Amino acid sequence: MACDTIVAHPNTITGSIGVFGVLPNIQPLLRDKLGITTDRVTTGKFSDLPTITRPLSAYEQQQLQAEVNRIYADFTTKAAKGRNMPVEKLRGYASGRVWSGSEAKERGLVDVLGSFEDALSIAARRANLDEGDYRLQSLPRQKTFVENIFESFGLEARQQMVKQELGPLYPMYEQYQKLTKLEGVQARMPFEMNIE
Repeated sequence: MACDTIVAHPNTITGSIGVFGVLPNIQPLLRDKLGITTDRVTTGKFSDLPTITRPLSAYEQQQLQAEVNRIYADFTTKAAKGRNMPVEKLRGYASGRVWSGSEAKERGLVDVLGSFEDALSIAARRANLDEGDYRLQSLPRQKTFVENIFESFGLEARQQMVKQELGPLYPMYEQYQKLTKLEGVQARMPFEMNIE
């Protein structure tokens, strides 16, 4: 949306201007399949919203839908502004519909039909760069086949050494390694559950 030219291949899937929200209720899975029940302590009527461990009340569903509608209105307004198009016209193309690149161009959702190279050429021209004045760099850098093989051998050898050294404690070490890679707020149960 925040650009001056949109390039799409004629056969690309374009559009999907829409918003949806999904909030599952896993209470039947927990209760009926796993035999787990949940209890909650709340500080207010809606303090546990959103939740996936109980059905939502009609009011809660209405509030979540209102938020989805607000996000949709914001999104379509910004997309219409970016396309210099009346928002009502854009919403006629929206609602999550998808178009081929050619159809999107007919509807004003795309400016130019072309390839990645065409988009690159347009960007270079807009930046006043001549051919050869710029280079492409793909990030993250992809490792070569040989680098991947050596890395996997090294990792496997190290893993075997640690496994041999720790013996029956290795599963706890493995779990610790996984935990150190987690981000954000985490909660641990006071027990470990293995389902086989």
